[in-house]
Amino acid sequence: MSDWNAPVDRPEYAEAVEAALAKLDLETKADLLAGIDMWRTLAVPEAGLRSMTVSDGPIGVRGRFWTAADPSLALPSPTAQAASWDPVLVRRIGNLLAAESRRKDVDVLLAPTINLHRSPLGGRHFEAFSEDPYLTGRIAQAYVAGVQECGVGTTMKHYVGNDAETDRFTVDNIIGERTLRELYLRPFEMVTAAVRPWGVMTAYNSVNGHTMTAHKELMATLRNEFGFDGFNVSDWGAARHTVEDIEAGLDLAMPGPFTVYGRNLVEAVREGRTSEAHVDDAVRRMLTLAARVGALEGVRAAVDERIEAVANPEALLREIAQRSFVLARNDAPEGGESPVLPLYADAVHRLALIGPAAAEARILGGGSATVFPKQVVSPLDGLREALGDRVHYAQGVDLFEQILAADKGFELTARPVRVDGTELPAEPLASGDVKWMGYLPGDLPQDEFHHAVLEGVFTVTETGEHTFGTRGFGHHKLVIDGEVLFDADQEYTGDDPFEAFFGPGVERVTLPLEAGREVPVRLEFTPFAFPPGFPPSVLFGLMHTGPRPDEDRLIAEAVDAARNAEVAVVVVSTTALTESEGFDRRDLRLPGRQDELVAAVAEANPNTVVVVNTGSPVEMPWADDVAAIILTWFPGQEGGHALADVLLGAEPGGRLTTTWPSRLEDSPVVQVVPNKDGELHYDEGIFIGYRAWEQRDGYEPAYWFGHGLSYTEWEYEDLVADGGEVTIRVRNSGPVAGREVVQVYLTPEVGVDIEGGVETHRLAGFQAISAEPGETVEVTIPLEERSFQFWSEKARAWRTVPGTWAVAVGRSVNDLRLKSPVKRP
Repeated sequence: MSDWNAPVDRPEYAEAVEAALAKLDLETKADLLAGIDMWRTLAVPEAGLRSMTVSDGPIGVRGRFWTAADPSLALPSPTAQAASWDPVLVRRIGNLLAAESRRKDVDVLLAPTINLHRSPLGGRHFEAFSEDPYLTGRIAQAYVAGVQECGVGTTMKHYVGNDAETDRFTVDNIIGERTLRELYLRPFEMVTAAVRPWGVMTAYNSVNGHTMTAHKELMATLRNEFGFDGFNVSDWGAARHTVEDIEAGLDLAMPGPFTVYGRNLVEAVREGRTSEAHVDDAVRRMLTLAARVGALEGVRAAVDERIEAVANPEALLREIAQRSFVLARNDAPEGGESPVLPLYADAVHRLALIGPAAAEARILGGGSATVFPKQVVSPLDGLREALGDRVHYAQGVDLFEQILAADKGFELTARPVRVDGTELPAEPLASGDVKWMGYLPGDLPQDEFHHAVLEGVFTVTETGEHTFGTRGFGHHKLVIDGEVLFDADQEYTGDDPFEAFFGPGVERVTLPLEAGREVPVRLEFTPFAFPPGFPPSVLFGLMHTGPRPDEDRLIAEAVDAARNAEVAVVVVSTTALTESEGFDRRDLRLPGRQDELVAAVAEANPNTVVVVNTGSPVEMPWADDVAAIILTWFPGQEGGHALADVLLGAEPGGRLTTTWPSRLEDSPVVQVVPNKDGELHYDEGIFIGYRAWEQRDGYEPAYWFGHGLSYTEWEYEDLVADGGEVTIRVRNSGPVAGREVVQVYLTPEVGVDIEGGVETHRLAGFQAISAEPGETVEVTIPLEERSFQFWSEKARAWRTVPGTWAVAVGRSVNDLRLKSPVKRP
């Protein structure tokens, strides 16, 4: 089905691995499986083994250091990458990430995330590709191929069932066998078969009563049935059982060195509770990884020509974002003849740009995927670069929810201080957040660290009441303008160890300050303890919020700007407290008064375009009252340029990879909270996303899976189908060049008896095409045998459904233009 060329192991690897293994004693082998810090493995020079470095994540390579001193490229979110429906483009994304990995001395990228969009409430929804397993698998194949063909490893994650964040450490997901096979395991199977990934990451959660790191049955499925031959790393802190984990096939328990392996594993072997043979199997897989990435002496890496850089990466980031944007709606305003988009630069004399996210771009979701780019292009930046002073900005609303890390107007550094009072060199900060995760600057030993000092200058941005606060489990001494304003402990009483260090800030003092004044700030932080089970980590922050504006005034100003402009562009967004790793969403509403803002602007100007800057679905109660809606996801650091391109005529290339509900209560799957026994039952079976929507009479989503409009028109002229492929002829019947995603769906004949029910449609193929006005394109799309199969729980095997199937092609699952029967024996 794919033409990916996975790097092939060299014949000498097996001999080299056995030779290195023979030089390791039990203690060294156990330490190799434990890691030495947050991101690195043990080096064993006598065996020719150097340390290997792994790194988050899916939208950019952070490297060992979570700091603005080591900036990273910030790509569009995985929901955006998949919205391109373009494996060729995604392969280039993989190449770019591999180049970033090389630049940061990273051997293995902890990505891609190939869990599914089971529910729109999933907090990490933005980090996964799709609700559909086939689309997820195809995009992930390209992602892994692009990274690994450049000599950097990947880890498919999170194996398996990490589809929500609530109680993720303890939840037991109860999933039927057919559902597991057809939905949640399918992308892992597809990636393994096509591109031979070098790694997998096992999840925090349990599945059907067993933690994933100790799940013998599902690991055997991955290795023995799917053919996975890479290394298996735990999610960070997921490994809890020494014997069960090693015997289930967990190879690397991270982060090190305080894991269930190391000394604990040595004791288990010495006491006869497990066999050293299990340890050796895990070490072999780690040594094979080392050979593949070039970390084992005496053998060549799997890839000779390893990419070191990508020319003009900003241009690629801009292209990715542009191709991901979904034009969800594009109508003519009342009394008009043509759709409001695209705009024409020479015809726009005044454009009102409205919304906090227009000026302060929301480019990524929260959690481990976070990176610090060197520069970010906001929508305001991009449109002013294109249109100059014809763009008039109005904030519109105030999205304040709680005090956040000091940001605008602050120039800050942080440095550690030794026990003896010696200060190490300071590092620049991107914001008031300090995240020394798994290391201390200067490789300072943990027992030599006493406290940290964050200091700098705040150039007051606005006259009024400014509130300062702190975040972090420890003692804080806050000094503003030379005066100690807080000197006390900050306690934590919750259950989640991550929340203790990433939790909310606490307001400490409010001061009246005048705009333009330069105010010295300083925060001394002494942690009570380092995170248990983790290498030395210091996480704390200086928090700040400026004067809260009068929102009625802001909305009135926005309405006035819209009324006096030819077109109004409103950028709405979620916030850092809405979409993030670590928690699920409670609803799908936009934060604050943004819905009210859009309604007021649309009433003032019929030419209102709404840009939805979110990583996952939100409710849009005003959708029928605006002229156009563009879904930009989290578009990465070049999102502002891409938005200007699309508004001014560049084809928006994206199609939805997940179905958008109009209202949360209409969604087929909303349960993400375990029951009182800690179990989350996937009672919906195979019916998630569009599969579920098509089963529900009387319910219609806002936008169906696969939806996305074009600036031109497309005619589907012919379809020829046989059992192995379909050929479709498509014509660009519109006035401009465009891009289309041809989608192929299958349906078995009516009345076929399938255990557990049958979908109305299932995605079976797709192809992105481009065409000039009047041009006809013919595409041939192969069909996999698996697309005609179902998993039989009675037989515990795949079964092809014989008879007549319907093949349908079109622009979305709800806009199918041509149909044809195809026979299966």
